[in-house]
Parts: sequence; C-alpha cells; structure tokens
Amino acid sequence: MLKEFKEFITGGNVVEFAVAVIMAGAIGAVVMGFVNNIIMPVVGHFSGGSDFSDKKIILDDAIVDAAGVVTTPENAIMWGSWINTIINLLIVGMVMFIIVKAYNKAKKPAADAPPAGPSDNDLLMEIRDALKK
Repeated sequence: MLKEFKEFITGGNVVEFAVAVIMAGAIGAVVMGFVNNIIMPVVGHFSGGSDFSDKKIILDDAIVDAAGVVTTPENAIMWGSWINTIINLLIVGMVMFIIVKAYNKAKKPAADAPPAGPSDNDLLMEIRDALKK
C-alpha cells in the first residue's frame, strides 16, 4: 500500500495538479491586486469618485455605549464588496481564457507545414526499380 501511495504521489497528475493550484493562487493574487489597485479606482472615478467596497445598505445601525465603545456592530448588506468580487471573477475568467487559448495555440501543430517527402521505403523501391531497368 505504501508503494502504491508513493507511485501515486510521484505520478505526473499529482505534480501537475499541485503546480496548477499554486499557479492559480498566484494568478488570483495578481488579479486581485489589479482589480483593487487599478480597475476599481478607474470605475470609482467614473462613478463620481466613490469606492464600491464601501457601498452598503445598513439594516441595523451600530449600538454605541456612553464611552464610545461599539456594543453591537452594524448589520449591513455589503453590495459594493460583492460588485468587486464579480469584477474579480470576470477578470480572472478572462485571464484564464487567454492563458488556455495561448496554450492550445502553442500546442496545436502547424497546419502550414510542408508535406513530408517520400519515405525511406519509397526511395529504396525507386532505386530498386531503377536498377532493374
């Protein structure tokens, strides 16, 4: 059983999967930074200078005691944060689409390759026929 597990762990599929998970995490961090630091400020600029991550619908206000300490936090629907998440999803989807498309294009054999010449057997048969004449 230990031998089978060793073969499974060292097999190509597990290693490829591990690399894919690590790359997905790295791509996710890059895309999250791109959305939060580049896309959302532009969207906020065109929407009147607002930041979507702060947009919310307050259902219950926070309760603050006399000392200024929040005893009960506010209850709010954070719809702006949800909009940011949707934008992240769309950008990650686009990035993954571009990566897969480039991978498939690089993997596909060139269709314009010149046709292969005659095989060795064909050449030997031509030589044989020429010698017979």
